[in-house]
Amino acid sequence: MENKKKRYRPKKTIIKIVSIVLIAFSIYLLIGVVGEILHTMELRSQAEVASAELERLQSENEQLVSQKNKLEDPDYVQSFARSNYMLTKDGEQVFYLPGDDTSE
Repeated sequence: MENKKKRYRPKKTIIKIVSIVLIAFSIYLLIGVVGEILHTMELRSQAEVASAELERLQSENEQLVSQKNKLEDPDYVQSFARSNYMLTKDGEQVFYLPGDDTSE
C-alpha cells in the first residue's frame, strides 16, 4: 500500500505545480488585457480631444477664408478702413454723434 501512496503524491504535486503555473499565466494574460483596455480608453479620449480641436480649427479656417475673400474686394476694404480707422475721402468730414447708452 505504501507504493500506491507514493505514486499518487508525485502526481498530486505535479498537478499542483501545473495548476499554479496556469493560474500565474492566466493572471499575467489578464493584466495584459486590462492594460490594453486602459490604453484603448486613453486613446479614445485623446481622439475625442483631437476631434474637438479639429472642428475648432476648421471653423476658424472657414472664418479666415471668408475674411480673406472679403479683403480681396476693394469696396469692402474701403468700407472697413473707413469704419474702423476713421479714414475719410478728400473733403469729407466725420462727425461723432453721442451713442445711445441703454446698457447703464
